[in-house]
Amino acid sequence: MGPMATAIRPIGHEDRLSLVDHLEELRTRLIISVAVLAVAFGICLWQNHALLRIINKPLQAQTRKQVAKGDGTVGQAVLAQQGLLKIAGSTQAALGVLTAPGSGLSAKARARLAPLIAELKADVAKVPRNPVGDNPATLGIGEPFTTTITVTLYFALIVSLPVILFELYGFVLPALNPHERRTAMPLLSAVPFLFAAGVAFGYFVVLPAAVHFLANFNSSQFNVLVQAGPYYSLAATVLLAMGLVFQVPVVILGATRLGLVTPRQLRRGRPIAFAACAAVAAFLPGDLITLFLETFPLYLLYEVSILIAALVGRAQRVTPEEGGASTAGGWYPSAEPPPPPEDSAEPTVQDLIDHTDPRLSDR
Repeated sequence: MGPMATAIRPIGHEDRLSLVDHLEELRTRLIISVAVLAVAFGICLWQNHALLRIINKPLQAQTRKQVAKGDGTVGQAVLAQQGLLKIAGSTQAALGVLTAPGSGLSAKARARLAPLIAELKADVAKVPRNPVGDNPATLGIGEPFTTTITVTLYFALIVSLPVILFELYGFVLPALNPHERRTAMPLLSAVPFLFAAGVAFGYFVVLPAAVHFLANFNSSQFNVLVQAGPYYSLAATVLLAMGLVFQVPVVILGATRLGLVTPRQLRRGRPIAFAACAAVAAFLPGDLITLFLETFPLYLLYEVSILIAALVGRAQRVTPEEGGASTAGGWYPSAEPPPPPEDSAEPTVQDLIDHTDPRLSDR
């Protein structure tokens, strides 16, 4: 079997590969992952203008709010722009009255004022009507290029993440026994969807709140000019952090199915979980309202994880003949180890001294 076929079809748990075969498989999977990332990068680079418009929308929305209030550098510029248009309109109206035949001015004076109206109209037409400066600013000559490449790489990584996770799963699959494989498969299939939900939550809730808080914090003491590099770094950090935080159900469900924790222990830890969710929300920029909007969904994920873990555990306890009480998978829903076999070896002297022989408990 060639290395490409091995990378596409995961090898079995009982298969035996040499060190060279493992390295060959790892190399092939890395090549596939890099190739997928490169294709995604090319597509995202082709659509870089659309990507930049998407990531700039939270900043543009905040800028429009500042413009409406006349705050910030852009707001002051727009106020001056609107004042200029009003003055130009009033001047044009006054010149129209003066150049009218019944204005009382001589024909020579009206003829001299007429060209001024045409010049004023031409100058007013050059004044932009839309607010300017609502996009991030670049200071270096090469910064637009490097920033575009950075944003493209972020989006390419997000798009190609499911394939990369599949290749990673295919490489570690032989190390898992059949029970662990049945546990990992549904969890890994939920990772991309939860990651996408976290990114969406970060984009529509967390990022606008962060931009609003940071752009208005002590803004009267500074001439705020949003740079492209720091803004896109903040946006990428928020989106990736939310995508990772939304993996909490996967972690909790995997821990419960492997017997590391129980739903009862998770319920007892609700105060600690709520404090942890509040700490994560407080670490992100925002005000008190944003703190609540961020804490509630995170804690809701924790409660949903407990519910799913309890339902899964109950379903497996109802059908013990399918593996719920089996010792083959190494998992026991009741958290109690199986009784020792009848033909077990006789206890040693040290076992008798330490009372570690399970049979001693019945005597």
